[in-house]
Amino acid sequence: MDGEPEEFFFCLKHHRVEGTEGCRGKDRLGPYPTRAEAEHALEKVAQRNDEWEHDPRWNDDEDDASSTPG
Repeated sequence: MDGEPEEFFFCLKHHRVEGTEGCRGKDRLGPYPTRAEAEHALEKVAQRNDEWEHDPRWNDDEDDASSTPG
């Protein structure tokens, strides 16, 4: 091995990639299998959020809620 950790995390507190020894879990995203994937963690989060916001299976229209009997 070359001394690189086997898992990588993106620290939300310090905005940097960390190995297994780093900030607490609540302050990190991951684990990621490579440093490069961890470096792009926030981009992946933004992409997933955008996909979920536009997914009709999970997007409740406000109009639908107002037309619900009750």
